[in-house]
Amino acid sequence: MPKGLGKGLGALIPGSNTINPVIENKGEKHFGVELDINKIRPNKYQPRKEFDPVELANLMASIQEKGIIQPISVRKIGPDEYELISGERRLRASKELKKETIPAVIRDVKDEDMLELALIENIQRDDLNPIEEAEAYRRLQNEFGLTQDEVAKKVGKERSTIANLLRLLNLPFKIQENVSRGTISVGHARALLGVDQLDLQEKLCDTVVKRGMSVRQIEKMISAIKKGEIKDIKKAQDKDVHIADAEKQMQYTLGTKVKIIGKKKGKIVVDFYSPEDLNRLFEMIQGIGNKL
Repeated sequence: MPKGLGKGLGALIPGSNTINPVIENKGEKHFGVELDINKIRPNKYQPRKEFDPVELANLMASIQEKGIIQPISVRKIGPDEYELISGERRLRASKELKKETIPAVIRDVKDEDMLELALIENIQRDDLNPIEEAEAYRRLQNEFGLTQDEVAKKVGKERSTIANLLRLLNLPFKIQENVSRGTISVGHARALLGVDQLDLQEKLCDTVVKRGMSVRQIEKMISAIKKGEIKDIKKAQDKDVHIADAEKQMQYTLGTKVKIIGKKKGKIVVDFYSPEDLNRLFEMIQGIGNKL
């Protein structure tokens, strides 16, 4: 049966929600123990790369006041040496506080489970940004030979969700950084995936950040580029998104090309292609004026 996220780490690490957990390791039961912090190595499969200093400071304050409520989990890798499975922030906070020991649960865990458990814990806590999550899924595929279906079952998500996140790793590094920081959303990034040229993707990403464009607005711009309605991206970047939307609405209403020049002051240019077309537009505009 696949391990679902809804069950929590308690379903993956028996007793992990108690202060003195009991686990079974090769038929033997072990209580949580206090381990020397200096004998615990970081988890080489840790999917999280960025740690918010404010969140870490808050955790340190909580540990100072109440101690560590939930033990970290580790595996034994030597006579008196351990490797972290989950609890990276608790371990970091304890080191910053100059603690000598930390409560821990010792487990017998395979390499594949190391990444899986670290990934699941971070997902449950909403600790991973979308790029970190995507990279973790790719590691499960590349390092352990798992298919997207197998990855989805392990983390309790739909295969389509895994596939969509993995696609983000096809974007230029600059755009991935923006997604990681939250400067643009996953929705923006998915829209940019619809553009073939990498340099154009980056320019459009800059446009989103500069103008604060919504996902719908950048989708419209990309559609206009593909139709040949926008040829100069720099000019498109400089154009106010509201003006661009107004142009499109007027073009739809009048059935011809419309260009708005200027912002506070300017002019509206309406194209016509024959005397009959001019008469049609004149009548339409006159009719709109009569209704006002």
